[in-house]
Amino acid sequence: MDIRRLPKTEFAAAVAQIAGERNIDPQEIIDAIEQGLISAYKRDQKEHGVIVPEETLFEVDLAPESGSFAIFEMDGEKRKNVTPPGFGRIAAMTAKQVIDQKIHEVERETIVTEYRQKIGTLVLGVILRIDPYKMSVGIGKTEGLFLKEEQIKNESLTVGTKKLFLIKGISEDENTGRKDIILSRRDPEFIEQLFVREVPEVGNHTVVIEKIAREAGQRTKVAVSSSQNGIDPVGSCIGQKGSRIQSVLGELPADEKVDVVAFAKNQTQFIMNALSPASEVKVISLKGNLAVVEVPEEQLALAIGSGGENVRLAGMLTDTDIKVGAAKSAKG
Repeated sequence: MDIRRLPKTEFAAAVAQIAGERNIDPQEIIDAIEQGLISAYKRDQKEHGVIVPEETLFEVDLAPESGSFAIFEMDGEKRKNVTPPGFGRIAAMTAKQVIDQKIHEVERETIVTEYRQKIGTLVLGVILRIDPYKMSVGIGKTEGLFLKEEQIKNESLTVGTKKLFLIKGISEDENTGRKDIILSRRDPEFIEQLFVREVPEVGNHTVVIEKIAREAGQRTKVAVSSSQNGIDPVGSCIGQKGSRIQSVLGELPADEKVDVVAFAKNQTQFIMNALSPASEVKVISLKGNLAVVEVPEEQLALAIGSGGENVRLAGMLTDTDIKVGAAKSAKG
């Protein structure tokens, strides 16, 4: 039987190293190398003018201890040794490539597993590359994917820019199996995590963020509550002289405003709070999810907001369709 041999330094030592240091089953490496040898054999045959039919079955005998191998073509129960003369050099290169790829895959999988446990938290990243539909962001020892739909419209980011990102999730390509760490600055959860970062009471859950309504880059409304006596949830989030809310705003585009309002189980009160910064709000009627609201005429612009964003976000926050009008002034 014509047995070829991979150099021991290229095979056995490399397999032992990756298996030991990367905590991989050695058989997993052997299986990958065997598949790599079959692919290399087919390429070699093609280069010599021989096209191997797709349906042809092959087996590889590979001795883990010595690196000895042979390629067999299967014909029913019969096996034919088809290992080409001089194939050892190609096989050694193939084994090295497979091992290198395996190392890369394992390291990537280890990193992805680490970040899977960090989904929903913030990470500091630097913009590495910019494409029309995505950006690559350096985070620690790896890269995250910052898709266009996760970006804030009109936020100007350039290569080298450092920003905080929400670790939104892990995506996996069905065809290649590649896993990517998905980052976001647009998701409302990004806002919540900024408050977790800047407001100790939110971090220790004495203040609870009940709901967030956001038009990224423009305006955000955050409803907060506390069941602990003596804790002012809105004041806690604003901070002394606005220090905490300013820290949150510092991580957002300059044009984005953030309103922190008190959550209320009473829907009428919640609607009144949600229309902040407008004051003297009166809910005239509340039927189903339709609320009719009146405010003094001088408060009307505040209640509606630029382009209707304030009343729109208040509606999103309270799950109601809010109609705002000016209160009729009293006479006499």
